[in-house]
Amino acid sequence: MQKLMVLLVLLQSTIIVSAQNLSNTEKKIVSYINTHLPEAEKLLIETVNINSGTLNIAGVKKVGEIFGKELEKAGFTTEWVNLPDSLHRAGHLVATHKGKKGKRLFIIGHLDTVFELDMPFSKYTKLNDSTATGQGVNDIKGGDIIAILALQALASEGLLKDADITVYFTGDEEKSGVPNSVSRKDFIERAKTAEVALGFEGANGLQSVATARRGSSNWILNVTAKTGHSAGVFTSSAGYGAIYESARILNSFRENLSSEKYLTFNPGIIIGGSEMNYNATKARGEALGKTNIISPAVTVTGDLRFLTEQQKNTAREKMKAIVAQHLTGTKAEIIFSDGIPSMEPTIGNQKLLNIISGVTNDMGIGPTTAGDPGARGAGDISYIAKYLDCIDGLGASGKGAHAPGETINLKELPFLSQRAALLIYRLTQMNP
Repeated sequence: MQKLMVLLVLLQSTIIVSAQNLSNTEKKIVSYINTHLPEAEKLLIETVNINSGTLNIAGVKKVGEIFGKELEKAGFTTEWVNLPDSLHRAGHLVATHKGKKGKRLFIIGHLDTVFELDMPFSKYTKLNDSTATGQGVNDIKGGDIIAILALQALASEGLLKDADITVYFTGDEEKSGVPNSVSRKDFIERAKTAEVALGFEGANGLQSVATARRGSSNWILNVTAKTGHSAGVFTSSAGYGAIYESARILNSFRENLSSEKYLTFNPGIIIGGSEMNYNATKARGEALGKTNIISPAVTVTGDLRFLTEQQKNTAREKMKAIVAQHLTGTKAEIIFSDGIPSMEPTIGNQKLLNIISGVTNDMGIGPTTAGDPGARGAGDISYIAKYLDCIDGLGASGKGAHAPGETINLKELPFLSQRAALLIYRLTQMNP
């Protein structure tokens, strides 16, 4: 802890020297954050050391309870949004601060991680003065704490008076309850009353944020064919069989669509043979086949990722056309299902980026740019991106999210917390 304090003092000195373009009020915000970084780390340790895998309902609620108390310290009113028991999810933490001044803000985080109770547990561990590891330390508990610390800093200076802010920490971002129309209903309806959404998923360094995120959907390919002795394969009477037809389709997808920027489509499982059974609920199946039997059936499932709705729809039409070009003796159909929509790049999002860039320039960090949408998966903010201006990637920085050994960059944590606080402050000073 002593080494950490030395590091924080050095970082604080750096900010004071370089942040000459900040107003006196903004310098007070920076000072509060620098002073309260030790408390922020204690909060990070406490919550990382609680398993809150999406399906661990008790753990998710415990983290929500802790974060709720911290938001109440900033003057927010908190509530818990329950979901139907049939969804098997914990629900969501919502904190509201009502007012009429500045932009109406919708701040997004989540309480769950990908690390379930049946997986090896990894507690918060300091690797060195600038790096710590632990479950969800980066995605997204570090990001949640950045948002909380930013709001507490503003509240301490009386800067949230009459501000209109909703903080929405979902309990199932990593594996949302199905159907999404139920698990995200309240989330979407509340977001529609705001003007700007700020997402606290992981940051990609100090000078990049997400103005766009790809969406995600799914597909299932079912192929059927004549069966019979393999000696007749390729003939007009026997045909090619289901395995050759599925191979033709998948390879045609690759040949015709794989070079398009931001578009990906990955077959996750393929099952075929003389006998086969696929369980969609468990995403697993069984197959039996002999080399002298032409396969009568194949099932393939995969995902489709895209930047815009137009890109998604165009890709689907091309895939349908490829599927329709049946080999002799075969039939095939592809079924698409929507998942998480994309967060498309918009003029409004670009304007938000310009505001953030102004903040980081004034902090002495330099301009902020838009990150590569292809480097990010889908996220909660995408559900509401068509309703309001959005920026994501305002959370903690680190490496290895979703994997054992996930880390947070403690050296960048002060800067990212200050960036978030100053951004929120400037947005609350703007005309609604």
